[in-house]
Amino acid sequence: MKVWILTEGKKKWSIFPYRRFREEFLAHGCELELINARDLEIIEPLEKTDRVLYKSRYKKLPDVVIPRMGSAASYISLAGLRQLENLGVFVLNNAESIELARDKLHSIQVLAQNNIPLPKTMLARMPLDPEWVKKHFHFPLIVKTIAGSQGKGVLLCDQPRHLEDLFHLVGKTNDERQILILQEFISASKGKDLRVFVIGGRAIGAMLREAGNEGYKANFSRGGSVSSFPLNQELEWLAVESAKSMNLDIAGVDILMDKDGYRVCEVNSSPGFEGFEQATDINIPLEILRFILLKTEGHSLVV
Repeated sequence: MKVWILTEGKKKWSIFPYRRFREEFLAHGCELELINARDLEIIEPLEKTDRVLYKSRYKKLPDVVIPRMGSAASYISLAGLRQLENLGVFVLNNAESIELARDKLHSIQVLAQNNIPLPKTMLARMPLDPEWVKKHFHFPLIVKTIAGSQGKGVLLCDQPRHLEDLFHLVGKTNDERQILILQEFISASKGKDLRVFVIGGRAIGAMLREAGNEGYKANFSRGGSVSSFPLNQELEWLAVESAKSMNLDIAGVDILMDKDGYRVCEVNSSPGFEGFEQATDINIPLEILRFILLKTEGHSLVV
């Protein structure tokens, strides 16, 4: 089986997720390539349907594509992924679901429509009306950019004055792309959250992430600690339904712990898994390969 890992920009095998995919997929007889999605040429109608133009040369299509672009996915890269989808290549995840997942506000709208419990979230309009915000939120509250990962583009605002200062600064940039959302701060989950990994409609495990130095961002990539967390029926349902709502075959579902239950914070289409493997001893690339074989060949691996 020929597999491409589709990236945003040029990447190296030494980076953790690519190295792990390479170890497991090669060990099970797969051919594996790292493909920069930005180098895929888009020409319609196609002269050949068994190959694609890559770096101005025809390249035979793979059997499977695993996009690892996440929130960094550009318009060009998503167009390249759609080209592969149109040619009948099995992809996980597809371009539409990746595009949805990278837009945090649109994701929240879809999850809310599917009755997933969430923190209260609001699009921040410019110029900011502090009284309108205070009417709907208590402080502190979370401010987020609509795209971002690994805890980037997330800020905790303790009081209205700080929020006004932030929006005054953003307003000075005159950049309409700097769209921000306001989100309820779940104090019971300060500095900690849960990451549930979903593959093929199944929650395969969960980890607890805790921030270091009394911070509020629990991301492993930002120095947070991780440990295994037992899955229960509520967590499984939340994670699986969230991934299903967004049509994601692979998803990292971030869940906050409130006083009276759980709330979904974000759903990631290209979740990192170094911390997850460390915490749970679950082999993520192998689980993904099992799902691929089940979907493409009707059987899974017995290991």
